[in-house]
Amino acid sequence: MSYVEVPGAKVPIRMWTDPASVEDVAMQQLRNVSTLPWIKGLAVMPDVHFGKGATVGSVIAMHGAVCPAAVGVDIGCGMSAVKTSLTANDLPGDLSRLRSKIEQAIPVGRGMHDAPVDPGRLHGFGAGAWDDFWGRFEGVADAVKFREERAAKQMGTLGSGNHFWEFCLDTDNSVWVMLHSGSRNIGKELADHHIGVAQKLSHNQGLVDRDLAVFIAQTPQMAAYRNDLFWAQEYAKYNRAVMMALSLDVIRREFKKAKPTFEPVISCHHNYVSEERYDGMDLLVTRKGAIRAGSGEYGIIPGSMGTGSYIVKGLGNVASFNSASHGAGRRMSRNAAKKQFSTKDLEEQTRGVECRKDSGVVDEIPGAYKPIEKVIDQQRDLVEVVAKLKQVICVKG
Repeated sequence: MSYVEVPGAKVPIRMWTDPASVEDVAMQQLRNVSTLPWIKGLAVMPDVHFGKGATVGSVIAMHGAVCPAAVGVDIGCGMSAVKTSLTANDLPGDLSRLRSKIEQAIPVGRGMHDAPVDPGRLHGFGAGAWDDFWGRFEGVADAVKFREERAAKQMGTLGSGNHFWEFCLDTDNSVWVMLHSGSRNIGKELADHHIGVAQKLSHNQGLVDRDLAVFIAQTPQMAAYRNDLFWAQEYAKYNRAVMMALSLDVIRREFKKAKPTFEPVISCHHNYVSEERYDGMDLLVTRKGAIRAGSGEYGIIPGSMGTGSYIVKGLGNVASFNSASHGAGRRMSRNAAKKQFSTKDLEEQTRGVECRKDSGVVDEIPGAYKPIEKVIDQQRDLVEVVAKLKQVICVKG
């Protein structure tokens, strides 16, 4: 489908979904965002749903301003995927050992490494800028400085919630490794700090929602946020790169006879800010639950832990600010999912997948998410499908 345009206060709301299907609270958030004085455009992806301040699944383009709550608290959260030379025929009948080996190599949930991962021992890991990156931690907000050791030990860890690691097969039975994570606790603490700073600024006192507080250009608060934001986005990218390197090392050991090789990593943020130019104007484009989908750019759009995912290539649609959805998107809250579904439902909906099937992940059940096929179909003018993947192992925290 192409987009549906809904009137907004300062800009129209371009929606790649049926507006009637969007929950009332999410529609109100979109209207609220359209009132911001600095806004130049608002695009809504088919996975849109209620979030904090701004909806998940929205692309907000502003001139001279950025809203930290519209980035989200998991700064730089995103996806990475690698196609391997392995095929379904190389896999053992029982995948529980491989899942266990991955869980041993990559801490999940609140877990962290006993000591920071040494990039020098990771196979093929480009660590040239590593020291420079950590050196810049000195320049982030004093409020999080005491977290340096924890941030170092959480580098290369999965986290919990909707974060995951997966072993997938495409329609040609080739094996892919895919993972989803972000900037861990350090990103959240930086986000919370700056949201608190923004909410106290005088220019934000008349906003319809205090969670939409912004920083404006040419101010020390904006400079501080941009510094920390871009550092956290880099942390998230390194975090996924370290996890991927650890994963591929496990696979090399477990499939030694097959001598697996790996194609280049596809990686994309879906909670972040980018400096981009549209209609001759330099804009700060915030994607909260959306990926960049510039012409020819690869992206990853996951479904849920039982339905599969898509590797896509962007079509460069400027109406969406070169964006596409970041996943299937939730159709119900975590609490609602826990009330509606049982572990028996989880077992049924994840049949054939080696994964957790206990009460701790019922809120991640496929039934709590929108159908990924429909979400993909609604953005045929934003991306083309390159590969369809179905997971055989799913690791969650």
